[in-house]
Amino acid sequence: MPFSKTERAFAKLNLTLDVTARRPDGYHDLCMVMQTVELWDTITLRETGNGVMRIHTDVPYLPDDHKNLAAVAAMRYFEAAALPFPGLEIQIQKQIPVCAGMGGGSSDGAAVLRALNAQYGALSLRQLQQVGESIGSDVPYCICGGTVLAEGKGERLRPLPSLPPCFFVICKPKFSISTPTLFSKLRVDKIRCRPDTAGILAALEAGDLEGVARRVYNVFESFLEPKRQEELAHIRAVMIDSGALGVSMSGTGPTMFGLYAARQEAETAFQILKKQYADCFFTRSV
Repeated sequence: MPFSKTERAFAKLNLTLDVTARRPDGYHDLCMVMQTVELWDTITLRETGNGVMRIHTDVPYLPDDHKNLAAVAAMRYFEAAALPFPGLEIQIQKQIPVCAGMGGGSSDGAAVLRALNAQYGALSLRQLQQVGESIGSDVPYCICGGTVLAEGKGERLRPLPSLPPCFFVICKPKFSISTPTLFSKLRVDKIRCRPDTAGILAALEAGDLEGVARRVYNVFESFLEPKRQEELAHIRAVMIDSGALGVSMSGTGPTMFGLYAARQEAETAFQILKKQYADCFFTRSV
């Protein structure tokens, strides 16, 4: 019987992001504390039996062909599982902002891998993550999510104690950032401030939300153009003035997030920023 499955593709935030070295293969070694939040795309897979891959999205400028990471993930799954491709229609309903540093495309691909493995059960979790690694550096993390230390290119994962209950306000400014361009500007030897990774791991172990929040930091913020930094500084000021315990940029940006202990303070920041930015969200950790 042809199947139909729906899967949520959750967004991620980088509580910390450090770049420790440039690798011989041109990539960079990263050290990141990652966190899943309750903001998701909805992925629906339907088996067609016609041997054809079709992608449908509600965002007109996203690829609707083999270049979409959801399509890549599906094809890689069947290759790794040594199964014949039956034909699929994949519907993507976007809620995670595009080009925002929140892993939207990677999470979509990860959701496809989870859904297919739930149907066929052909791969172990480790094998599924290896398939994800071939698609993108964030995909192995997005397969499982949660609170995780990610190292290497992002494929070496260590589960951490869960982030204590809290609220997030997430705000993407009106511009996007090219990840390859930002990496090209990065000079590891020019990084003057780095996240206190040991400190944030200890705070998570102790269940110390304020200790975590004081240590959120992303090295990429200092490599943005001054005009971009000014806009992020405005968002940061609104969040801090409303009571955020910590504010940082996620991924290669430009999305900013504020971490709050109190719901009312988070809602205040959300109401202010929502009037200025279309991509603004009030949510919590998963």
